[in-house]
Amino acid sequence: MRALVVTAPGSRGTAVTELPDPRPEPDEVVVRVTSCGLCGTDLHILGGELPVVRYPLVPGHELTGEIVAVGGAVRDRAVGERVAVDPNMPCGACHYCRIGRGNLCEDYTAIGVTRAGGFAELVAVPARCCHVLPAHLSEAAAGLVEPLSCAVHGLDRLPRRPGEHYLIYGAGTMGLMMAALVRTAGAASVSVVDLNEERLAFARSFGVDAAVTDADALDRAPGFEVVIDATGAVAAIEDGLGRVRRGGTFLQFGVADPKRAASFSPYRVYSQEIDIIGSMAVHNSFQPAIDLLAAGLDLDPLVSDVHGLDDFDEAVARFRAGAGRKIHIAPQKG
Repeated sequence: MRALVVTAPGSRGTAVTELPDPRPEPDEVVVRVTSCGLCGTDLHILGGELPVVRYPLVPGHELTGEIVAVGGAVRDRAVGERVAVDPNMPCGACHYCRIGRGNLCEDYTAIGVTRAGGFAELVAVPARCCHVLPAHLSEAAAGLVEPLSCAVHGLDRLPRRPGEHYLIYGAGTMGLMMAALVRTAGAASVSVVDLNEERLAFARSFGVDAAVTDADALDRAPGFEVVIDATGAVAAIEDGLGRVRRGGTFLQFGVADPKRAASFSPYRVYSQEIDIIGSMAVHNSFQPAIDLLAAGLDLDPLVSDVHGLDDFDEAVARFRAGAGRKIHIAPQKG
């Protein structure tokens, strides 16, 4: 099979390579990958910024495809089933797994991060990670299940009081997914802030109430009941914390540089009873994401680019430039 292999961190550390076809372990299946999303985590892997990664590695954790082989102990999955793959593999034994918070697992492993992932024609994954997809679901929607499941978990962390006004920093895929979800949860208005004019233009067409480069232009002096950062940028986080209304909520949803710190007023958090919460990856939210898409949540317009393995470098360049929206890699594409 052909696969994109990161041999070492750095600009020259990737290559499309012929590898042996994977064989499933007794509790695994082999998936023929039809789509795998490019994510910020993949760029961290390319840059050597994740200490859990061991090279060489086939990355790619937002994958979907068709089961083509099953291990001898697998009883609940079958060849021919179309599936989305939850890449997260909590250990089940640590303190956090035992209290039902597997996304905080102390022995973190994940497909495409600590073991071979979906930037390949074939990948072996635990059968328990596979979720069967409805037949009518588009290929674009199937490839969005994993990031949507992250957004669903973020929504689960919010108070979700109907009639509240939301401000979201970041008009990329994740910010717009959050915008779509909070709208379904009864938001009175949803506004987004981004510096990328192309993304703002798309956000307006996607149904947000306002899309601006500076939150001052929204002219909402009392602030917003809910502010969500989907950028991880410290400047956006600091600005957003200052936009939370008394008694409101700030959700840190974007992945920030672990070496950076943000400044805020602890007194204001205390005196105005502002809740600051975080949302980490996926937690009991994979099937709900599939069900939302199956019920008609239309996120297909978020997918702007589909590249084959040979165009991986071009896809990464577009991602880094902030061009387009969600970028998918289709390993079967010629």
